[in-house]
Amino acid sequence: MFDDKILIQELVARFANSFDLKDWSGLESCFTESIDTDYSDLRGTPPETVTAKDYVKSRREALDHLKLHHLVSNYEIDFADSNTANCRASMVVWRKSNEEEFTSHCVYIFQLIKQDADWKISGITQKVLWNDGTSSIHKGAK
Repeated sequence: MFDDKILIQELVARFANSFDLKDWSGLESCFTESIDTDYSDLRGTPPETVTAKDYVKSRREALDHLKLHHLVSNYEIDFADSNTANCRASMVVWRKSNEEEFTSHCVYIFQLIKQDADWKISGITQKVLWNDGTSSIHKGAK
């Protein structure tokens, strides 16, 4: 299980870094074919299931014009069995335009499935602790 914990931490880090590097294909590679998402704290929208391709497309459209920096830590990983796990992690997400900033301090809960030898994200819930700045620079924020 120790090796799986490291692989899951690396997957969540790759998820975060992909946003910052605008590596949209790298982001898509983190997911199962469809993803259960809950960004209701940030967006005020109900949870939904989307394809990985649509998830990445919507994030790219909402964020590509911004400078981004995601910092992730405080991993808590629980295994339901050898092929499914949950990972709770703290994240700070900085978004910056030329004039304004919008920062979210949050906890993410990732649902993960092992496919062959690779862990993939099958679900994401974002719990916002607080936001700072101008939310209107991020097209996905309320």
